[in-house]
Amino acid sequence: MRSAFSETLYGCAREDRRIVLLGADVLPPGGIGRLREEDQARFVNVGIAEQAMIGIAAGMALKGLQPFAYTMATFSLFRPFEFVRDDLCYQNLPVTVVGMGAGIAYTTLGATHQAQEDVAVAGALANMRILAPCDPAETAAATAWCATQRSGPVYLRLGKAGEPDLTAAADEPFAFGRLRWLRRPTQAAQAGAAQAGTSVAILSYGPILAKAAALAERLRDAGRTVSLASVHTLKPLDEAAVVAALAAHDTVVVIEEHVARGGLAAEVVRLAWESRATCALHRFTLKDEFVHCYGTPDQGLAAHGLSVEAFATALGV
Repeated sequence: MRSAFSETLYGCAREDRRIVLLGADVLPPGGIGRLREEDQARFVNVGIAEQAMIGIAAGMALKGLQPFAYTMATFSLFRPFEFVRDDLCYQNLPVTVVGMGAGIAYTTLGATHQAQEDVAVAGALANMRILAPCDPAETAAATAWCATQRSGPVYLRLGKAGEPDLTAAADEPFAFGRLRWLRRPTQAAQAGAAQAGTSVAILSYGPILAKAAALAERLRDAGRTVSLASVHTLKPLDEAAVVAALAAHDTVVVIEEHVARGGLAAEVVRLAWESRATCALHRFTLKDEFVHCYGTPDQGLAAHGLSVEAFATALGV
């Protein structure tokens, strides 16, 4: 995802000289390096000074530029929070705050480098929009949208590296603000599943959607009819599509690499209550604790109860 972001932003920057990148001692690989070589004035490395990075980005936006402020998620949002709130959101400036390695991607570095509450923090800010693509292709589409929008700040939540392609055969294209169905059964299959009480919708976002896709396959093998969606736009959330999914399926599953409070799961529960949904609702989120697991990201997720096996057991397959 880092490479997809870098290459896409490089292409956009070649077309639009307003685009500038600020980094806090962390650089994405690929295209951004070429941009730095070709036009050094459009890249600013502020060093380990994230508050300054956000303040400088705000000043650039006030002068008509299109800044991207890039570093590890915990440092792009948490450390300079007051500056994000007052400099960007209060003034509603078109700055994209890029949080790389969100969730618990940095398991080996501990909680100080993990952003397990970032959606809740960013979502609480007025004027802030949140994008969390699930794979490189969706990252490219989200980055291109950020490079052209002028309506206010965006938090772009990215994984770290090695994410599989999940959207090549998606049923729907990427569109900001719209829930995206990646896999949907035929209408006849959906109708039959509804009569049999076996229809399932899985809602997820970000790199953990790969585990959601694996769960979908296991459910299909067990005879369930399964729809899989990428909820890449977390704010503004496509509430109408979520309510429709709650009404159209017997079971709805939410999987997210984020704590339970303030994330997608909490929003789906709210919408289920408000719409008087009657489906079964299962939520799989990070635990409300700092889990001291310093292995691989998969091991860290498993320690939080986020594994395909744990999902399948909870769903009885």
